[in-house]
Amino acid sequence: MKISKVIRGLTIFTLLTAFGCSNPWDTDKFEVHTTGNPDAEEILTLDPEADIFQFDGVIYQVGIDWVEELTLTKDEQVGEIKTRNYTNTNFEDNMSNKLPVGAKIFSAKESGEVAGPILLVESEGKIFKYYGLVEG
Repeated sequence: MKISKVIRGLTIFTLLTAFGCSNPWDTDKFEVHTTGNPDAEEILTLDPEADIFQFDGVIYQVGIDWVEELTLTKDEQVGEIKTRNYTNTNFEDNMSNKLPVGAKIFSAKESGEVAGPILLVESEGKIFKYYGLVEG
């Protein structure tokens, strides 16, 4: 009788020691993923040929099918491309990977009527529709 109590006690002690000392919330065991707007490096990793620029901390991309189908009217000029980035990393506002320096950035009069942020860019006599890649 005493031996079974000792064995039971040792078993309980062993289990408590083994599991009681482990931390189930040890952050070294988990990967932490955050959500947020994609950056230039993420977009260009997925599509190295993407034509993008950054404006007010948001990456804008041309060639989004449903955006291309919209009829949009150029409104106020809100900026212009100031630098080009040939390395595809460390993007900053008013920086593009393909648009030339000096390309003018405009808001669209219909911006309140469409889903998501869209900016128009005038370059080489043409208007291009860029969609803001935002999370949410």
